[in-house]
Amino acid sequence: MTSRNSRAGNRLRVAGVVALVMLFGSRESPSAQWIRITLPDTPRTADGKPNLAAPVPKADDGKPDLSGIWRRQRGLNSPRGNPAGLPGRIDHYMPEGTEIPLRPEAAALYAQRSANLGKGRPSERCLPHGIPDAMLYGGPMKIVQNRRLTMILFEEFNHYRQLFTDGRAFPQDPQPTWFGYSVGRWDGDSFVVDSMGFNDQTWMDDSGLPHTDALRTTERFRRRDFGHLDLQLTVEDPKAYTKPWSVNIGFDLLPDTELIEDICENEKYFSRVGR
Repeated sequence: MTSRNSRAGNRLRVAGVVALVMLFGSRESPSAQWIRITLPDTPRTADGKPNLAAPVPKADDGKPDLSGIWRRQRGLNSPRGNPAGLPGRIDHYMPEGTEIPLRPEAAALYAQRSANLGKGRPSERCLPHGIPDAMLYGGPMKIVQNRRLTMILFEEFNHYRQLFTDGRAFPQDPQPTWFGYSVGRWDGDSFVVDSMGFNDQTWMDDSGLPHTDALRTTERFRRRDFGHLDLQLTVEDPKAYTKPWSVNIGFDLLPDTELIEDICENEKYFSRVGR
């Protein structure tokens, strides 16, 4: 097991994410605790449980409200022996037999990382996962939607993205960043986010799918009902791929709960005590 997977295992057992995984069929840890609160805006069935099939909530401006805490669904092609679908791989969300159009050098790098089981992944050094890996690794993310700015808060490492919806354009010469520079707009009921200005230090998924600083992404978020969110991600990177390609990823709402603090120093402690 790699050091990152060992840390993730400690965190799942101790910090409470195992309680989330438990909801999707994984084993329970008796020491795991998760914040439970009864949120007043959560629609409920007759027995008081969250009604995940309720209609899509609306924001003050009448747009669909994407706000909530979300966890990615297992991919259609995730191994059956891996109930939680960890680690998140993009190809698990693509039709069987689909080939990602990698250029030869990028394909060789990807094969090397996969053969090493992702050893050396950025998160081993507490560096960000990047896009879309930050949404795939298995932990929750919180979307906070406002009229001029939408935030995505990632529980792991307490990282965040800013999706600007105030009409601004991309900067002429953006400083390369881990999560890129993102501007959003509405296309009917879909929230469309275009991002660019990435550095080349992140992986696109935990298996090591590469990208370069030429990466541009387009994300189309659509909330199907109260409890389900669909994302279509289109990737364009002429230095790493021969043509643009897309993948569809689903998310489930985690109702009546909240994010918990994730600090690398805590992981070091839990590793020392052997939990």
